[in-house]
Amino acid sequence: MSPVYAVFEGVFLGAISRVFETLYPGIAMQAILGTGVVTGVMLVLYRFRVIRATPMFTKVVVALTLAAAVMYGVAFIAMMFGAQVSFLRDASPLGIGLSLFMIGLAASNLILDFDLIEKGEASGRPKAFEWYGAFALLVTVAWLYVEVLRLLSRLNRR
Repeated sequence: MSPVYAVFEGVFLGAISRVFETLYPGIAMQAILGTGVVTGVMLVLYRFRVIRATPMFTKVVVALTLAAAVMYGVAFIAMMFGAQVSFLRDASPLGIGLSLFMIGLAASNLILDFDLIEKGEASGRPKAFEWYGAFALLVTVAWLYVEVLRLLSRLNRR
């Protein structure tokens, strides 16, 4: 299942990157570099135990991630009925702040993914569990990439 998802996610990210690249030449490479830097920094911070996936950290990150998903879901439904949800798309300070918050939230989810992978390996879970950890990491990195792309597009509109 994960390889199939990875292919579809690659097609989706490629298409979205193409749209943004048409509007703002060079933005896709900037987003790739930004995503790589954030992922690398978070891995180093996790590896050296600067940031740990404590139970409280996990609860806060999961709660905020669910709240973000609900916010995006409600906004999507509202837009389907013609409502203007401009703060999700505009280049205002609120929009930029939201992008920065979402990048921070996605980066925090990387810590949870690294912890999941590390604990899975340490506990001797079955080989199939590796796919689950890889899938979680893939989804988080893709989310981070989209959020970095959105931030850069907002900054380019200012």
